[in-house]
Amino acid sequence: MSSPGLGDSVAEQAVWLVAELTRRRQTVAVAESLTAGLVCATITRVPGASAVLRGGLVVYATDLKHTLAGVDDRLLAEHGAVHPEVAAQLAEGVRRRCGADWGLGLTGVAGPDSQDGVGPGTVYVGLAGPGIGEVRTVNLAGDRERVRTGSVEDALRLLREHLR
Repeated sequence: MSSPGLGDSVAEQAVWLVAELTRRRQTVAVAESLTAGLVCATITRVPGASAVLRGGLVVYATDLKHTLAGVDDRLLAEHGAVHPEVAAQLAEGVRRRCGADWGLGLTGVAGPDSQDGVGPGTVYVGLAGPGIGEVRTVNLAGDRERVRTGSVEDALRLLREHLR
């Protein structure tokens, strides 16, 4: 199966990821804030997803980022919930808590208002995996739905890039 290109749909990316993770016998878990479960829902639309998706945490409330995903409470107090290091800690926290090979962590501002001094459309996507830790900053234009769906696309793309 070939790797999807940047223009491929989110559904096609999810199909490729499930197939590739299955082939590798690897798993993924997702901690989601602004997407509130949309990444997990996208992955589970693919038949066979149960072989690769360990689980997910919807950590929409700031305090749950700490209590469920293990994000440092001092980091949250000093920088707020929308910060690159929060995305990194979400990814590592969900990976550890769910016993997955890969962890994705998403935090950002869907809008229409700013949060913690961060403008709408700002998203941080963290990835934690075998010897890998990366955070990508994404700036998306559009309404809440466009920011949320664009965040899903960017999260799947980040994982796909590391699986190639």
